[in-house]
Amino acid sequence: MQVISIINQKGGVGKTTTVINLAAGLSKQNKKILVIDLDPQGNATTGLGLSNIENSNDTIYSVLNGTKTLSEVIKKTKFDNLDIVTSNVDLSGLEVETAGDNKRAFILKNQLMANFKDSRANYDYLLIDCPPSLSLLTVMALVSSKSLLVPLQTEFFALEGLTQLMKTIDRVKVSLNPELKIRGILLTMYDKRNKLSSQVEKEARDYFKNQVYNNVIPRNVRLSEAPSHGVPVLVYDKTCPGSKAYFNFTDEFINQENQIESAA
Repeated sequence: MQVISIINQKGGVGKTTTVINLAAGLSKQNKKILVIDLDPQGNATTGLGLSNIENSNDTIYSVLNGTKTLSEVIKKTKFDNLDIVTSNVDLSGLEVETAGDNKRAFILKNQLMANFKDSRANYDYLLIDCPPSLSLLTVMALVSSKSLLVPLQTEFFALEGLTQLMKTIDRVKVSLNPELKIRGILLTMYDKRNKLSSQVEKEARDYFKNQVYNNVIPRNVRLSEAPSHGVPVLVYDKTCPGSKAYFNFTDEFINQENQIESAA
């Protein structure tokens, strides 16, 4: 099972949109997916049609504070092959509550290892939706993950924020998770009419080379509308530019997996 965090400390860059649509795209290709919503805002939860208010005890917060196991809080979504561990605002208190625990960065990783050590855990991918900050929750995700997917909006200051994230990743690699690597950088909110989008794309590709995915995600109204209906855009409107981009990105993501396996 691949554990992949979708991460960027800036808000509004398309993290949650990427999580729910990549999860939906992979599930449509018969991959079994578990999404962990690690953001107290619970947007991945509502974006996949579940409530971030009801059943407040059956969330990732209950797992991280030790009152539930991961298997007890996994919920089915209305989409085949796609399950989720939901989140809500309770999660925002975790950092204060675990202040005295010097092993708190490993809480999520230990729960994942405990739950998925047996062969019954048959997910192909576990996707973690990180909060828009470099907080304890983000560090927990970095410690637990094998690789990272970084959505990068093609707007001013985007690359500046990425530098800060890279420093955090390097620190985590040195002290907590030496196997962590960046799987890829996905350019989002791309507007081909805007010269700035192409400039940011050029800078990103010049600096990160082949770590930047070929497919880019355009600005698209349907992408913004879909979460309010509790469905990924791939379900909400299969033919819009946003859907086509995420379908193509899913194919590129899976092909990347095949290349990694053949190289190994």
